[in-house]
Amino acid sequence: MTRRSLALVLALTSASAASARADVVSLRRLVTTLASERFAGRQTGTEGERLAREFLVAELKRIGAKPLPGQRDFALPFEFTAGARDAGTTLTLQTGSGKARALSFSDSGDVTGSVVFAGYGLVVPESQDFGYDSYATLDVKDKIVVVLRYFPEDADQKTRGILARYSDLRYKAMAARQHGAKAMLVVTGPRSPNAGELVPMTFDTALAGSGIVAASIDRAAGDAIFAAAGKPLVDVQQSLDSGNPHVAGFDIPTTVTVRAKVERERHTAYNIAGYLPATGRPISEKPWLALGAHYDHLGHGENGSSLASQDEAGRIHGGADDNASGDAAVLALAGILAKQPRPRHVLLAFWSGEELGLLGSAAFLAAPPVKVADVAAYLNFDMVGRMQDNKLSVQASGTSKSWDKLIEQANVKAGFNLSLQPDPYLPTDLANFNTASVPSLNFFTGAHADYHKPSDTADKIDYDDLDRIVGFAATIVRRLQDTPEPLVFAKVEPQTQGGASRAGVRVFTGTVPDYATEAKGLLLGGVVAGGPAEMAGLQKGDVIIEIAGQTIANIYDYTYALDVLKIGQPAKVVYMRGRDRKETTLTPSARK
Repeated sequence: MTRRSLALVLALTSASAASARADVVSLRRLVTTLASERFAGRQTGTEGERLAREFLVAELKRIGAKPLPGQRDFALPFEFTAGARDAGTTLTLQTGSGKARALSFSDSGDVTGSVVFAGYGLVVPESQDFGYDSYATLDVKDKIVVVLRYFPEDADQKTRGILARYSDLRYKAMAARQHGAKAMLVVTGPRSPNAGELVPMTFDTALAGSGIVAASIDRAAGDAIFAAAGKPLVDVQQSLDSGNPHVAGFDIPTTVTVRAKVERERHTAYNIAGYLPATGRPISEKPWLALGAHYDHLGHGENGSSLASQDEAGRIHGGADDNASGDAAVLALAGILAKQPRPRHVLLAFWSGEELGLLGSAAFLAAPPVKVADVAAYLNFDMVGRMQDNKLSVQASGTSKSWDKLIEQANVKAGFNLSLQPDPYLPTDLANFNTASVPSLNFFTGAHADYHKPSDTADKIDYDDLDRIVGFAATIVRRLQDTPEPLVFAKVEPQTQGGASRAGVRVFTGTVPDYATEAKGLLLGGVVAGGPAEMAGLQKGDVIIEIAGQTIANIYDYTYALDVLKIGQPAKVVYMRGRDRKETTLTPSARK
């Protein structure tokens, strides 16, 4: 090699290194800004979200992106429920008295009617091949139904596991409504956790009620109602707690009036969307590629999703990894694509309301400014800043049979320890695109002990690996751009069985699962400080392989195992720490 050639190689190498360093500097700037105290945790519908929105729009303009066709602005508004409060729900009894509180999904309204007790108010669909219907022998049409909270306390593990899936109060309200009841009252029985207490009015993002008046009542009200039937509530509950489906409810000879008053605070939030137009005539078949990440987070952690310790409560949750890292990745990727030929338009989206239930992406797809049928693929970035052991999870690869080969080819240069996961049923915005039949991928570097805590800060992000992920994704996008034939969508069957929301799970174990693992068992990404798992001696990196006598092969097994745990009752946990098999005892606490 001549001296001149050597000098040229050294110059190019130096320029390349400087460019890579500049990318890392840019990523650090983006994450640090979005996770700063100035943006106050970017909670949906707040001033902090507005400031973050303005920052992201400015970055899109700097890159050269334009508003979507037919849109004047990058900001796309949608309405959501910022919260619900009880505005004075009352209960009137023929004898006795007690307190009532509307459930967060209740309709507002005044209802007077005769009362029917419907046990635990559980209805298991026939598809589950398990006969349990609390309404089987009852006529509740135009009456007020009283049901017990939770599910039978003394049932065997298999029965508890099935019934728990249908114990969510919203699901119970739906069952009562479908059977013709005009109101549902929930009492927490004396044999249940939180006995006699009113159900907290939890955060609920539904824009409307559930189609029925629904309220919880306290111990005094419950005792008064059952006194009219001459049956103590504790005896009634005990008769049901075996899980015997043939123990029926009964009419109660009394009349009740419930006046439910629910106030829902409706706010406007904003998705951010722009695009990089194709540099020539776009490919005719599916001429769009979409990249996205959510930009909202938890604010000060007020809405129940925070995992902050008591000492951290009320502090700003900056969300550096969740999900300033994803936002920075999309912007960096857009910067690369802006300098390259583009046979397809590239849609760039930043979603709000993800932490409240994927609200922003759902609103976008419900009234899409770009035809969903024209989108060749969607790439989502959610928590991509805390890589461990060079491991990158690429999720939802089952949404097209072409993904695996394309990903493996792109990884030849990137060199990640890849975990390909076909399942698209994820708690992130990709799930909505899967429902819309768009081939999709989600990039994820794993859970960690700072998840949903104020300690998820910008100084803990691995910016060099974040830059590598951007480069890896850019290679995948380039291959998608260079292939005129779009990917064919493949439907992936859900790995979990049907049922109600996981909100029906009552127990709190204090475990933080690592969703990126394919290890046999449940790998812990962390444990909640002061929680049952930490008190049991479990720690990050442990793999739970058995709990309460149930073998755990994956996170789904673990989720359903939670259904059979009892609050306050110790359960044996078998786990692996490295190569050592260990045992401990974990005592679940009540989830309020």
